[in-house]
Amino acid sequence: MNVARHTLSRAGVAGVLIAATLAFAGCATSQPGNCAAGFEAFERDTLYFGRAIPTGGQVSDADWADFLDTRVTPAFPQGFTVIDAAGQWRGASGQVVRESSKLVVLLHPRDAKADAAIATLIDTYRQRFAQEAVLQERQSVCARF
Repeated sequence: MNVARHTLSRAGVAGVLIAATLAFAGCATSQPGNCAAGFEAFERDTLYFGRAIPTGGQVSDADWADFLDTRVTPAFPQGFTVIDAAGQWRGASGQVVRESSKLVVLLHPRDAKADAAIATLIDTYRQRFAQEAVLQERQSVCARF
């Protein structure tokens, strides 16, 4: 009798897991297609570029402008938004770092080309300015121009 209940319980759990998976899959696939009339589905990536350099100093305004002109603009010529920010985070060392930051907001179709361009921007910035990380935040959105 215990074995039967145990088997039934596993079957019930499996059914719940399957139903939940299908429900979440439906949500994930329906989101971009749910844009109201006149709106299009896009991905919005916000990249958080810290300006503090771990060895001292910070990314200068001239270096930042050069990064935008030579890296970001060619990768996203259709446009982007830059926002000045003040941030704080705890790095791998455990030390809290407070730094001025630049947020770059990109609105683009979701495709492999955009994903690769974003990964290249992040890698280039990290290497060029000795950064431990660049935060990337992504959301599916509906937009119109």
